[in-house]
Amino acid sequence: MKQKSLANWLRAVLIGVGLCGVLLYALIVPMLSESMVERYPEFSDAKWPWLGLIWLTAIPCFLALISAWRIAVNIGSDRSFSAENAALLKRIAILAGGDAALLFLGNLIYLLLDMNHPSILLLSLFIEFVGIAVSVVAAALSHLVMKASALQEQSDLTI
Repeated sequence: MKQKSLANWLRAVLIGVGLCGVLLYALIVPMLSESMVERYPEFSDAKWPWLGLIWLTAIPCFLALISAWRIAVNIGSDRSFSAENAALLKRIAILAGGDAALLFLGNLIYLLLDMNHPSILLLSLFIEFVGIAVSVVAAALSHLVMKASALQEQSDLTI
């Protein structure tokens, strides 16, 4: 697959993920919160704090998508192994880890304030695990891209 074609596929996937994120955060989560309040009126006080926390977790996700878009642009420009891509991957790793930590802390605080159910906390551990896995993978890729960038610079200097 050529660089331009790969970059175009990556951009298409990123657009799809971004649209799914907008759909999730703007439509599905508020609809679910309404149905939860109808089913469990005792948690009606927790609706807006929870929506605020969930919408707050959207910020690192969309910032990571912006960084991934810049990586796709660099791949299309035949700069796959560059220090810039390594830095962008590191940023994605930090954002994913921070997002997982934010969700965990918010869940824990809401549990202590009696605005959460222990089963929700346990269920959200899966989401937090995925965030940590993305963070570790992005950090490893950042390290490998930085090493590949250094090797590429050395080979470019060799005639």
